[in-house]
Amino acid sequence: MKNNHTLLLDTYNHLHDLAEVSWKEKTTRDFLCHELNKLGLSYQTFQDHYGIVVTWNGDSDGPTIALRTDMDALWQNVEGVWKANHSCGHDSHMSMVLNTLRCLKESDFHPNNGCLKIIFQPAEETGKGAQAIIKDGIVDDVDYMLGIHVRPSFELGMGQASSAIYHGATTLLKGKIKGIQAHGSRPNLGINVVDALGAIISAVNSVKVDPTLPASAKVTQVKAGGENINIIPDEAEFSIDLRAQTNRAMKALTESVMRAVQYAGEANGAEVQLEIRAQMVAAEKSPFMEEIVGDAVRQMLGETSLVRPPVTPGGEDFHFYTKERPHIQATMVGLGTDLEPGLHHPNMKFDLAAMGNGVAILAASVIKLFEKAAERTDPSI
Repeated sequence: MKNNHTLLLDTYNHLHDLAEVSWKEKTTRDFLCHELNKLGLSYQTFQDHYGIVVTWNGDSDGPTIALRTDMDALWQNVEGVWKANHSCGHDSHMSMVLNTLRCLKESDFHPNNGCLKIIFQPAEETGKGAQAIIKDGIVDDVDYMLGIHVRPSFELGMGQASSAIYHGATTLLKGKIKGIQAHGSRPNLGINVVDALGAIISAVNSVKVDPTLPASAKVTQVKAGGENINIIPDEAEFSIDLRAQTNRAMKALTESVMRAVQYAGEANGAEVQLEIRAQMVAAEKSPFMEEIVGDAVRQMLGETSLVRPPVTPGGEDFHFYTKERPHIQATMVGLGTDLEPGLHHPNMKFDLAAMGNGVAILAASVIKLFEKAAERTDPSI
C-alpha cells in the first residue's frame, strides 16, 4: 500500500501531465472524480463547466467550511512547443486539497457539527471561474473558506507559510480604434489609427494615482495596419493591464484610464471603443481566519515557520467569493516552496516536498475551524 507522501507525488505527477486550459478541464475533472470515488465521498458536477463540489455533511447543524482549489493551466510556449502548462501551481493545489481529504478520512475525522465542502474550481486564469461557482449557488451556505497557493522564493522560502496572501486588484481592458484609410502620400485624407495609438499610450503612462498605494497602468498589446506600408491604417486594437493594491484604488484607476483613453484616442478624429475584458478583486483581510491558519502553521511546521503575508500585485479570483458573498470569512494560505524563477514562467519549478506542509496546514486548519465553531455553540462555554 502506498504511503501518503507517495500518493501525494503520484497525484501531482498525474495532474501535471493532464494540464488543460480554462473551461476545458474535462480530463482533469474525470481523474479527480475517479479519486473521489475511491474515498467514498459524494460530489456534484456541472453542465456548463468542469468544476466539482464535494459535500461532506456532519451529523448536526453547524457552519459550512470550504476548501477551494483551482484546476486550470496556462497556454504557453515551453521550449519551443505551445501547450497547456501548469506554471501557476494549480496541479499542486489540487493535489494538496485532494490529499487533505484523504488525511482527514484516514484520521477518522468527521464534520460532526457542520459541513465540509471541497470546491475544485475551473478557469481561475480567466478571472471568471469563481463567479461560475458563485452563480451556481455553491457558496451561499459557506461560512468559512480556505485556499492555498505556492509562492515564489523571493516571497517565502521552503518550510515557511503565511496565514494570508494580500493579492491586489487587476483589470484588463481591450480597445478598438476606427479611423479612415488613405494613401500614404495623402495622409490629410485619412485618420491614422497609429497616431491615436501613440496618444493613448502616452495618456495611459501619464495617469496619476495615489502615491501611497501600489498601482500601475500600462499598454500591453497593440495591433494596427495590414501588409502594405504605404496605406494609412484605419483599424487598430490594443490592450491595457491595470493593477492596484486595493479595490477602491482600482476603481479610481480604471475610471481615470478609461477617461484618458477616450480623450486621447479621439483627439485626431478616430473612434475608440473600450471594454473591460476581465477583473480580479483585491484581498480583504479576515483576522479570524488568519488567526486559525497561523495557529495551524505553528502547530504543524513550528513557531518560526509562520511569516508575514506577502503583498503582491498579482491577481487571484479566489477573492470574488468574499466580494460577492460578504458573509464568508476567507483566507488563502501562502506556501513556501523555493519556487523558481517565478509564477507563470514556462519552466517554473518548486520543491515538491512542500506539498506535504500544505496538506498538514489545510487539515489542521479545518479541524481547528470545526473546534472553534463547536466552542461558539456550546452553551457551557
